[in-house]
Amino acid sequence: MGLVLAVDGPGGAGKGTVCHIASKILGYPYLDTGLLYRAVALKLVAKNVTKLESHAIEFAGTLKLEDLNKVGLRDPEVSNLSSKIAIIPGVRERLLSFQIEFSRDPRGAILDGRDIGARVCPNADIKFYITASLEVRAKRRWIETIKLNPSETLSKVKADLMKRDIRDRSRSLAPLIKAEDALLIDTSELTIDASVKLFIDAVNEKLNN
Repeated sequence: MGLVLAVDGPGGAGKGTVCHIASKILGYPYLDTGLLYRAVALKLVAKNVTKLESHAIEFAGTLKLEDLNKVGLRDPEVSNLSSKIAIIPGVRERLLSFQIEFSRDPRGAILDGRDIGARVCPNADIKFYITASLEVRAKRRWIETIKLNPSETLSKVKADLMKRDIRDRSRSLAPLIKAEDALLIDTSELTIDASVKLFIDAVNEKLNN
């Protein structure tokens, strides 16, 4: 029986990269919960719907794992729409069931997002909060963004991250918070390898005890 690992943190902190590598090392299934909202948004864009809330709730209830691998999940239009539907209570409730079911995999599970430790998996074996300074996160996100949009500026990416941070932390439903018992990993001055090592070391310590 594997462990349930709950990982939270703001955008651009590197939690997705750390979790992806750790899942390969540990052999645990990994769920980037942000893709759930992107997948719902992609369906909305594809259907060109006008009644955003009702359709978003409907699509959230029919989501499947294969929907998280579709082309277009990182498109700007989908990204913008996903942050809007993420504040819809009905959408979050439908997707909560999806996440809880994923966490029950007997092999273990890694879930990353904004409210995993506090809401989705409050009884996780280990909770992590992976963060970094706004400047570092903005630069990382900008490097990713210009691959798809070469004209994007660092200042625009930083401003968008600031807005997302405020929205994530101030929303009334499932805000981004650090669980009291979460292990803090600040990746601002860490390499990917060093960040992953801290993560894996914590897991091995838990397993050995």
